[in-house]
Amino acid sequence: MLNLPLIGRLSFREYTALVFGSLFLVFEIFLRLIVLGLPKQVINFFYRSSRALFIRHGGQPKVPPKPRDKKIVDRILHARDFGELCEIFDYTYEEHVVLTKDGYLLGLHRLPSKRGQKRSRPGTSTGKPVVYLHHGLLMNSEVWVCLTDAERALPFVLVEQGYDVWFGNNRGNKYSKKSIHHNPNSTKFWDFSIDDFAWHDIPDSINYILECTKAPTLSYIGFSQGSAQAFAALSVHPQLNEKVNLFIALAPAMSPAGLAAPIVDGLMKSSPTLMFLFFGRKSILASTPMWQSIIYPPIFAKLIDRSLIWLFNWHSLNISTNQKIAAYAHLYSLASTKSVVHWFQIMRTSVFQMYDDTVLSQVFRTSISSYYPTRFPTRNIVTPIVLLYGDQDSLVDIDAMLKELPPHTVAKRLRTYEHLDILWGRNVHKDVIPEVLRALKQHVGNKESSAGPDLPNSRRVLEPLSEGPIPSSSEEKDLMDSL
Repeated sequence: MLNLPLIGRLSFREYTALVFGSLFLVFEIFLRLIVLGLPKQVINFFYRSSRALFIRHGGQPKVPPKPRDKKIVDRILHARDFGELCEIFDYTYEEHVVLTKDGYLLGLHRLPSKRGQKRSRPGTSTGKPVVYLHHGLLMNSEVWVCLTDAERALPFVLVEQGYDVWFGNNRGNKYSKKSIHHNPNSTKFWDFSIDDFAWHDIPDSINYILECTKAPTLSYIGFSQGSAQAFAALSVHPQLNEKVNLFIALAPAMSPAGLAAPIVDGLMKSSPTLMFLFFGRKSILASTPMWQSIIYPPIFAKLIDRSLIWLFNWHSLNISTNQKIAAYAHLYSLASTKSVVHWFQIMRTSVFQMYDDTVLSQVFRTSISSYYPTRFPTRNIVTPIVLLYGDQDSLVDIDAMLKELPPHTVAKRLRTYEHLDILWGRNVHKDVIPEVLRALKQHVGNKESSAGPDLPNSRRVLEPLSEGPIPSSSEEKDLMDSL
């Protein structure tokens, strides 16, 4: 076949995926428009019908959950925002807004005091060490506090250990859908990628937090893309390294190998900008909240599980069924299609690079080229780095990552852990949180913390933290089998 744009680079299988994918998207848009015009009574009818079908076909567990567990799951599932999630466990939160240099208004959240305590002067310094948490792609700050047990929620543990905990939100998501220059319904509002997170969102949020708390430095904990944003920001802002005393990357992302679904992976790598054809140039997967509103939560959780298996080969065996039902309702938040295109560009080249605006470089593959997108100079990062990664995480190539990071990077392996397990797994309070506390104690110090012994003084440590897979409880297994 001739080497023509698009035509010469796609196989028959990729063309098939393109056609069927386009038809599905057209159908999905048509269905969404219909649902938007339906009265609430009709939407509730679909919800009750999906619940009835679920129960009729054996979806209910043989051993029903305990009343207390069901109550917690229901409260988390139906919590409308970050504040209601914190109130479930009796934590007082603060809301802040930071204006980026390019005009976006970002929502920040804060947990300044321990459980049951309130401050008379919110928005002021606590005198405590500051920790900043940042979410991943298609997420917001709620993913950190939607756990069914307070002891497994990293921010709650950090607060009890005497830290002043802050949460960031990317432009465009639920808490940051505002700009002084562009309307969120315009294409220009959504014209941002990882570059903009690195140049503006991360440094501007950190500067605001340090100004508010009067602290000289803070510790950064990023999950998935939240870690990639820090890698990028610290590499292009040398002065930011003086303000971040420690960077802990959970399920770190830099240059993933690709997706487990070969059709999707091949199609998007062959032409990353096809994402614009599928999803437009604004937000991606904007219809997800609509589907959540009309589908019974256990069914929605199962759909998410199936999608994660298909796309990433994640089976989520370390996350309980109750946790999935509670947390999946808070998993998705708006993100730009351009930021997802950026990730497919990175996957295609296997290089952690800035966004490639040149169409020809994405159309023609040549061994010699006069143009390459600029790499993020991640080897220049001075801030201490600790990586906590799952050895079953298809998005993490730890060896390739370590080659692109400075020699002082420390890597910790979590046996049997996948991507989302590091956030919501059954044993994060045994495997993940203690490692975070040890790293903070070593690099930051905190007289209130009781994290145990310091981390070993080693440049690159690769060691198992869990002895094997964690079995599901009988009732969870019954529920998963019935689904």
